[in-house]
Amino acid sequence: MQIGPYTLPNALFVAPMAGVTDRPFRQLCRHFGAGYAVSEMVTSRKDLWHTLKTSRRADHTGEPGPIAVQIAGTDAAMMAEAARYNIDRGAQIIDINMGCPAKKVCNQWTGSALMQDEPLALGIVEAVVAACAPHGVPVTLKMRTGWCAQSRNALRIARAAEGAGVQMVTVHGRTRQQGYKGDAEYGTVAAVKAALRIPVVANGDIDSPEKARAVLRATGCDALMIGRAAQGRPWIFREVGHFLATGQRLAPPLTLEVRRALLAHLQDHVGLYGESSGVRSARKHIGWMLRALPDGELLRQRINTIEQAAIQWQMVADYFEELAETHERLPQKAASRKDVAPMESTP
Repeated sequence: MQIGPYTLPNALFVAPMAGVTDRPFRQLCRHFGAGYAVSEMVTSRKDLWHTLKTSRRADHTGEPGPIAVQIAGTDAAMMAEAARYNIDRGAQIIDINMGCPAKKVCNQWTGSALMQDEPLALGIVEAVVAACAPHGVPVTLKMRTGWCAQSRNALRIARAAEGAGVQMVTVHGRTRQQGYKGDAEYGTVAAVKAALRIPVVANGDIDSPEKARAVLRATGCDALMIGRAAQGRPWIFREVGHFLATGQRLAPPLTLEVRRALLAHLQDHVGLYGESSGVRSARKHIGWMLRALPDGELLRQRINTIEQAAIQWQMVADYFEELAETHERLPQKAASRKDVAPMESTP
């Protein structure tokens, strides 16, 4: 799998999710087999670049390349400037957000709302490509199938984006109107793949190795992007990769391996956010991990009352150590992706 000059280790990607795919989570997914991860979206509004939220989203300390940053906005010149700003801070790939369905984003005519205004969408693509070209930085695009069922224009926008110099397109198999409801459809994704020469990535409802294989067969895509199914189950990338290569299900991860990875993730998380914010924001990651495990809900409730990072870390450490005494490998009662509430995306 190639994006511009970068050869990726595999074709299994972590979807950018606001409030989720920060640097610690991207590192966690890479540990468990993801070959590529895109940052949470960074706003193109210059007045917000120096806020704490944006600085954390733009933090790639110690992260393996290529460093991919997603930018969001409605003005072509501002988006071009945002691309240059992030390149100066280490971005090696710039991804344009044309897929976020959140109301607070679409109400500002960014995210998937851009699909309603094709001239504006193309103008943004052209401006960002022009800004990135002198630096040799590839531009990619993530979008939905369209704004609504009556306006599935992903194929038209994808063709125009390819013509403007975009080097990879990701399509989530839902319209903005659907949000995360119903089932993803892959016919539009397959049509985009058939029409383009650049790599095309399928996204939406990929929550098992079997589903991954079915989506690849249905779309002919070059890669898969997984989002909600990785929340609390980051080893899904390892499972999918093994299944695609061998046709066999991989055994669940060792409980002690999950313990080590989660504890390292918590330390990294608090290191990025500080103790007060880090303890609170880590709760969702711990809760996702516990939701299908024995007595996991009880521990989640207790952890949600803890304000000290050291105590939070120790409670998780003790739980998984005790679990390992009876379960060498993590018990398999995997929660469906539908049990995971989609995160509200904010620039």
